[in-house]
Amino acid sequence: MTNKLKFTFLGTGTSQGIPVIGCKCSICQSTDEKDKRLRCSMLIQSETSTAVIDSGPDFRQQMLRAKVTKLDGLVFTHEHKDHVAGMDDIRAFNFVQKKKINVYASQQVQRALQREFPYIFEEEKYPGVPEIEMKTIAKNNTFSVGDIPFLPIEVFHYKLPVLAFRMKDFTYITDANQIDRNSMDQIRGSKVVVINALRKEKHISHFTLNDAVEILKELDPEKGFLIHMSHQMGLHKEINASLPINIECAFDSLSIEC
Repeated sequence: MTNKLKFTFLGTGTSQGIPVIGCKCSICQSTDEKDKRLRCSMLIQSETSTAVIDSGPDFRQQMLRAKVTKLDGLVFTHEHKDHVAGMDDIRAFNFVQKKKINVYASQQVQRALQREFPYIFEEEKYPGVPEIEMKTIAKNNTFSVGDIPFLPIEVFHYKLPVLAFRMKDFTYITDANQIDRNSMDQIRGSKVVVINALRKEKHISHFTLNDAVEILKELDPEKGFLIHMSHQMGLHKEINASLPINIECAFDSLSIEC
């Protein structure tokens, strides 16, 4: 992987995942492994560094499935539960690496983490709680996790600011339905663009399938991937068959180099 980054889709589903508890629709009952989607998260690896974007409720399962044994940084896009709920499980990396784990979050997200995980931030901690080193990030201010570069780009999830991330020629956008012109220009030129597409019907805070395809057509990357899909989107193979040749639905455990 010299001078390359490896990206693995740890989860490509929306907040409920697929299958949805108790649902008997054809998507939730599908036997195609590509229709089984954990909550959204991305693994980024260089030859020397490992970073993860978002730790949702499936974080432990995702780390075990991807056989991740080292974590140099956990990076957050925003504070919604399906993106932060699994942060407690980074304590396993504390035990293995015998050091604090760097967590990268905006001040807004940090306040939410303090509410969600107060025991992590107490002065006198209970033995065994996660040990973290909080790193403040903000839109347009580049930072690195080891040798992995991140450019935070602001997008909006209805009225909530969310950070997309450009890592060299790869841009990752989750939970958005608005991208302004300046942010589009920051994304432009990426060889790979990953973007959320919740379903076909309009939604108050997520791009639809058509929205995402139109944005990818404008950005014109070599490859576009759709994530954060709900069971309302449809079957993986049927949606894929309807997409332009350079766009496809991502699926859990898909890995690419860029």
